[in-house]
Amino acid sequence: MREHFPTNLQLLCRHYRSIAEVCRQLGINRAQFNRYLSGQTQPTPFNLKRICDFFGVEEYEIGLPEEQFSRLIGVRRRPSSVKADKSAPRGILEHLRQCSSPELRALTGYYYEYYHSMSMPGHILCALVHLREEGGHYTYERSERLQSRAGPSEEFERYRYLGVAYYLQNRLFFVDYESLTSNEISQTVLIPSYKSRITRLNGLKIGVSSTDHRAPACSRVVWEYLGQQINRVSTYRKVRLYTPDSPEIDDDIKARLADTRLHNGLFQIGS
Repeated sequence: MREHFPTNLQLLCRHYRSIAEVCRQLGINRAQFNRYLSGQTQPTPFNLKRICDFFGVEEYEIGLPEEQFSRLIGVRRRPSSVKADKSAPRGILEHLRQCSSPELRALTGYYYEYYHSMSMPGHILCALVHLREEGGHYTYERSERLQSRAGPSEEFERYRYLGVAYYLQNRLFFVDYESLTSNEISQTVLIPSYKSRITRLNGLKIGVSSTDHRAPACSRVVWEYLGQQINRVSTYRKVRLYTPDSPEIDDDIKARLADTRLHNGLFQIGS
């Protein structure tokens, strides 16, 4: 075990984006884990079982000679360059990632997102989106603030969405979930800009109202590019609800959103 464990552990970790990610998921201190990787110390029986359970190997297997262990996990864990099993949940996402165009990299950065509010019909919601690339995966965070219905106008209900992005057949697809409650999923489809400088992207968003009746709805959406770096404090001040005639929403944004003024700006799905 002592002779082969560090090398085999390093090999298992290569199937993850970083050692930090492995430590977070395992709940093991990074400094302690580094000592396992370097062979300075061996894990306790308790930690060894946690590590083996996490990677899906038996305790005796992780102590096998490196060549034998490589063949063993090579059957179980295929590298990302090998075609993913499209029927497995992870395989579906990996297949989409491999099909996604690398042109998505040019669109990373911060955006304001404007669309007709699904919770407050008759209002335009401005959200903040951060699209980023992490180890070949494109993920994003979307932050929303809605003025509280019960309290003063400057009290806000806050929502945070986390999602993944794909660039497929000249369309941008964004799928996210509300991370604080995990009770809703939304999808946005955008038409990419082919100009040398990103300005604004148009598309459609489908989701549900955060009100009690949870009505499904669809709205036209506009993303306004802000850059790779922002002053988050000052930028975040604009994240809120606006009336359709608000001077803080320029005429171009209003015109892009105007095409869906059905049922107060939303396409309502169902009765």
